[in-house]
Amino acid sequence: MKKNQVSLTALGTTYMRAYHAMHDVPKIFNDFLAYSILTEEERIALEKQYTPSVQFIKTIDPISAASCHNDASALAWSMRAGPGTSHTLSRSRYTEDKLEEAVKHGVKQYVILGAGMDTFAFRRPELVEQLQVFEVDHPATQAFKRNRLIELGWEKTSQLHFIPVDFTQDSLSTALAQSSYNQQAKSFFSWLGVTMYLTRDEVFATLRAIANVAPAGSAVIFDYMDTDAFDPERVNKRMQLAMELVQQMGEPLITGFNPLTLDADLRRLDICLHENLSPSDIEEHYFQERKDGYHACEHVHFAWAIVK
Repeated sequence: MKKNQVSLTALGTTYMRAYHAMHDVPKIFNDFLAYSILTEEERIALEKQYTPSVQFIKTIDPISAASCHNDASALAWSMRAGPGTSHTLSRSRYTEDKLEEAVKHGVKQYVILGAGMDTFAFRRPELVEQLQVFEVDHPATQAFKRNRLIELGWEKTSQLHFIPVDFTQDSLSTALAQSSYNQQAKSFFSWLGVTMYLTRDEVFATLRAIANVAPAGSAVIFDYMDTDAFDPERVNKRMQLAMELVQQMGEPLITGFNPLTLDADLRRLDICLHENLSPSDIEEHYFQERKDGYHACEHVHFAWAIVK
């Protein structure tokens, strides 16, 4: 992302959550506040961005193209057939489901890395009252969000804390140490939609920082792309098109990991892999009974790891 500009993918994924909450039944993940956090101008701009031409749909899905007669139907196809929305919804559902379990087992702090326009602190009061919530994000995106919350008049709970961090330059350990984060309290870290935009070294530096500041038994959930996504001979066509789109937006995807060696990589950081969901696992968990076009995102995996 550009240095002093809000992340465009943060706004885009917010629109995806909003669209799903407004239009789809049953809900994979119900972010009923996402629509409100976007301005009308932002929603219109994002709708234009995500509405493909019928000709484009024909090249990808000629059968569906026959039923796309206007912008609304083309947008619906884009939201449900493209990988972005299903990925965004399923990773959020997975993370908050695991967070609910963790709170029952003594977790006291929830750290959202790369929080973007996340609405958890306003959407889940029953969990927030049991937690200290820390939103960690790029300074430009976080400033944008804080201004938006003021415009909306949403009252910030005393349990919500904002910590600006540029993951490519700043130390997460230092930033947390300088905040009200308690290094003795069992914590749950959410790190969604970020690893694929960083270098491998930057990803491991952040995970190492988590292991250094969180006590044993703390958890981190992150999504990642496998290395096949970056191989022209192996990448799925749908994912390839999505990668080209975000590159045009100036936020290219650059890093993938091998699911077979990830556990060994994490153990060197004093973190052990507890669960590692593949695209087929995610499909089984969230999409196999759906008939509306949503499917798990190819090449995307969910990792649930525990600090040793």
